[in-house]
This record gives sequence, C-alpha cells and structure tokens, in this order.
Amino acid sequence: FAPLVKKASPSVVNVYAAKKVRQQRSPFGGDPFFERFFGNNNPFSQPKPRVQSSLGSGVIVGSNGIILTNNHVIEGADEVKIALFDGREFECEIMLKDEKSDLAVLRVKDKVNLQAIEIADSEDVEVGDLVLAIGNPFGVGQTVTSGIVSAVARSRVGVNDFDFFIQTDAAINPGNSGGALIDMKGRLVGVNTAIYSRSGGSNGIGFAIPS
Repeated sequence: FAPLVKKASPSVVNVYAAKKVRQQRSPFGGDPFFERFFGNNNPFSQPKPRVQSSLGSGVIVGSNGIILTNNHVIEGADEVKIALFDGREFECEIMLKDEKSDLAVLRVKDKVNLQAIEIADSEDVEVGDLVLAIGNPFGVGQTVTSGIVSAVARSRVGVNDFDFFIQTDAAINPGNSGGALIDMKGRLVGVNTAIYSRSGGSNGIGFAIPS
C-alpha cells in the first residue's frame, strides 16, 4: 500500500474550524452595586466569547486550493484553517456547503499550487474492493487504515436524505470526517463521513460519500 499512500496522502489535509460561542450573561452584570464594589474587575460583567473548535479532514480536489470536506466539520465556523501533509498551514474561506449531502467546499485564501487527488468513478466500485482511508483521527496526525468495500448503495444511515453511501470496514474514527477513501490506484472513490458506533470509536462500519 505504501506507493498508493505516497501518491494520495499529500492531497489529504487536516481541517481546523473555530467559532465564537457567546456565554450567557450574568443577571448581576451591569448592576451598580457590583460595579461600584468590583470596579472594572466585576466578575459578573459581560463574559468574553468562548472559542469552540472542531477537527476534521479534507481532500484537495483542485490544485488552486479547492478542498472538499464534510459540512459538519465546518458548520457555524468563524475561522477555517487547513494543514498540509508537509506542515504548511493556510486560512480558507467556505465557498459552498450543503447540509443534506454533508459536503462543503473550501478555498485557500492564498495563491497556491497544491497536489490535487485524482478522482475515480465511484460507479465502478464493487463489494470486496480493497480501499484505504486517509485522515486525521482524534487529531493524532495523518493516519492510514485499510479495508474492503463492505456494501454499496447504503442509504438511511442517519446522515442525510438522499446520498447512497459506500460502506467500508476500514477503520474510521472521529477526525477522519472529510478524509479520503481511495482505491488501489490511489484515486478518490469517496469522502469519509460517518461511522456506525455505540461507543464513538470504530466498529468496522464506516460510510463514505461516493465520489
């Protein structure tokens, strides 16, 4: 599998999304007594927004910095960054997003020339085909897992309304969302999007949106 990984892994990125969450204001904020007692250090004053971050993966599909990821990775984000295989980081803007398909399109703000992945026709994918999943599970860094296509045309798995998923037993864990599912030619056949799990970890039932 090593030659396939060398070919495809530079096209898989880590996606960092951050959003500011306003905390509920205390009823004592602005109260004259507390303002006089504490002065400018009133602990009940308007609380500062809390930054909530999420971590996922993405796939470079355009050499000019066009990247696919899952919508749930960047949903509500005020800031999105990607980190490349070689450690470089770039800020991105959200071009398109769709909750039903759970897909989002990002574009790197800087002028870049990145290595885009080759896209295969997922209609040719068959049960029993060997596949590799590449992503950033739990934020540990880029990780590769192997498996087979367990089933195709899987719908009603609770992610969206109309897509038919590729099911695989390649280990997919939190953080893999938006990463690449590749075939034995190093081509993209799907975008990893969900797992079926009661514990939150991989139980060998993962789903990818067909390319």
